[in-house]
Amino acid sequence: MSVWSFDYAAHETLVAPARARPELWRLFFGIILIAGMYLAFNQMFFDLLLSLFREDNRNALITEIQSGNSPRGMLVLLYQFGFLALATGITCLVMNRRDPVSILGPWRNLRHQFVVVLIGLFALSIALWVLPPYTMGDAFEPGLAPQIWVMLLPLSLSAVLVQTATEEYLFRGYIQQQLAARFSSPWMWIVVPSALFGLGHYLPNSAGDNALTIALWACLFGVLMADITARAGSLGPAIAIHFANNASAMLLVGLPDDMSGLALYHTPFGMADEEALAAWLPVDFGLMLVSWLTARVAIRR
Repeated sequence: MSVWSFDYAAHETLVAPARARPELWRLFFGIILIAGMYLAFNQMFFDLLLSLFREDNRNALITEIQSGNSPRGMLVLLYQFGFLALATGITCLVMNRRDPVSILGPWRNLRHQFVVVLIGLFALSIALWVLPPYTMGDAFEPGLAPQIWVMLLPLSLSAVLVQTATEEYLFRGYIQQQLAARFSSPWMWIVVPSALFGLGHYLPNSAGDNALTIALWACLFGVLMADITARAGSLGPAIAIHFANNASAMLLVGLPDDMSGLALYHTPFGMADEEALAAWLPVDFGLMLVSWLTARVAIRR
């Protein structure tokens, strides 16, 4: 099948289990239930976590988690996404009487497509590092000490995988599939979840004038992930792309003032440097498109 084909027949593998109960009210109240459970799980978790610390250390820990500016803060921030996955799975079972595992797609396809796309993206990364230009302007600044970075790497990678797989499980999984069970038009089941995904990335307090651009970037990223999911018939490729993207941004070279606690290096500019960040966003947009195309090549039949 051509790399440029938009044949979404494989998507039916994911959508079929959702067709038994495709009512929109189930999805609407399901999203509310997911949000409620996620908040409740998080509250219970943080109450327990903070109870383990002395009162004079609690505020520092809360700040670290909110900003992600330390290894422990970032690990907690990323791992707590697991509660979102749990809430989504429970909602799928309760509201739609559907096996939560079916959201992922057939295990064999999921595993194979995740691996081949990740290998393709790794090869792409090597090519991008070898080919010019070789820097982002000024030299990278040191982040986490190399020996600590290596020691934490297994935890860091698993934490990023939890975060990215959870977001795919909710947006390209539960929401997309339930909409596709109700509407045949891709405009509904691609655009709506992507718009919600983009809305979740609209952060004017931290991104300033770039907030809308970043939200639109996230929306387009959601569209591309919806496409590759429908093309593949599993969440494997979308999880691989999302994982590779976030691992690069959070573990290799991160913004110094935004979720930087696990990064080996920091960029010479931060989220607050609106002009410098705006100049880099088109490059990041291009990398996103190339990663999507790489995944399409990797899973072509």
